[in-house]
Amino acid sequence: MTHAGILAALGAGRVATDIGHSLREGFSMFWDTLWALVLGFAFSGAVQAFASRQAMQRRLGDHRPGSVTRASLYGMASSSCSYAASAMARSLVAQGADFLAAMVFMFASTNLVIELGIVLVVLIGWQFLAAEFVGAIIMIALLVAVGGIWFRGRALEQARRRAGESQASDHQAAQPDPAGSRIRTAAGWADAASYTMSDLRMLRKEIFIGFAAAGFLATLVPTSFWNDLFFHGHGFWTNLENALIGPFVAIISFVCSVGNVPLAAALWKGGIGFGGVVSFVFADLITLPLLLIYRKQYGGRMTLRMLTLFWAVMAAAGLATQYLFDALGWLPTARPTVIAHNAVGLNYITVLDVVALSAFAVLYWLYRHRDRLGGGHGYAKDPVCGMQVHVAKVTAQREHNGATVYFCSEHCADRFDRDHHTATSPREQPGSARVAIDPICGGARNG
Repeated sequence: MTHAGILAALGAGRVATDIGHSLREGFSMFWDTLWALVLGFAFSGAVQAFASRQAMQRRLGDHRPGSVTRASLYGMASSSCSYAASAMARSLVAQGADFLAAMVFMFASTNLVIELGIVLVVLIGWQFLAAEFVGAIIMIALLVAVGGIWFRGRALEQARRRAGESQASDHQAAQPDPAGSRIRTAAGWADAASYTMSDLRMLRKEIFIGFAAAGFLATLVPTSFWNDLFFHGHGFWTNLENALIGPFVAIISFVCSVGNVPLAAALWKGGIGFGGVVSFVFADLITLPLLLIYRKQYGGRMTLRMLTLFWAVMAAAGLATQYLFDALGWLPTARPTVIAHNAVGLNYITVLDVVALSAFAVLYWLYRHRDRLGGGHGYAKDPVCGMQVHVAKVTAQREHNGATVYFCSEHCADRFDRDHHTATSPREQPGSARVAIDPICGGARNG
């Protein structure tokens, strides 16, 4: 073999090794958060199937202190996965919750959670655990104070419509409270499982992209690259720049939820300021895959508003936490020399994941046998995004090949129109048979 051939072979081998390490790192991050993913999406499905619009509006129908407190507590009891939290927040909005209260829930479910704090303590110290909770409270307070003014107008109406919320019809209002009747039936849980599977199917690409990109960036991009993005030795301006750049690193690093803690530890090891690390940890809700999800859920205009406000309050909370801890004498002085990474093995994460996979198997069984269990009545599947929709609550529908096709939003309906060149929504004739698309097999059937 020639010298050039040897170098090419060595280069190919190095690339293959790097790819293998990156994929393994991405899978490790996925494994660390698998149980939270299952929990979050299962909880989201249950809310969509059982929570009545009236109850949701009563508990989270505004962003007053009581509703904000309840949203924060619900978030603390929910998943720590940002993907699942985004799905849950969308479900809350669709069920009638105030948009800002749903955002508070999302913030709380990814920051006011003990599992994230445990990983922070293990990797970089108790101060970051304290900063997670103190900073999250500051961040939520800032979000509520500014969000009521920032989230309004046409962007807010479009977001509600895209989330699947429609004006209550007489048919819808006449339905019994699902939480009081269907929650005790196998059919009700089969429908909840179908919501879970629909949400997972809708977001599967974004989730895969997020974990895969996180693995590559964590493995191939040196810490020095991230460290060079931050100022050093300029007092307040250093702290301010660090807090502002922290969310930017989160956006381009793709790392979400508990998975961003190892990278936060690496940044802290490399010399980044305390406030920058805190704002980076908070910014798992504005990573690029999640921004794509928000665009799908709420529309582009609201996504830009969310990104702007989220970035501002995350940076402000990180900066405020740093100065508060400095005044209290809580700022850490030592930095780690080695960053430990959790490996897939026999530990509490593995136990949680095994339990979660078992629960997921039950949910999948319920989903696959929904017709046999008596579920599926009044539901259809959006053929564009795969989301399950309640026929009585849909915002758009089309006539195609003799069947009525239902959509979660006008966005999906418009995309269906472009792909199939269909006409506008049909007007049903009195006495005509109503046809829906089966949410499992996709076939047409009488509704």
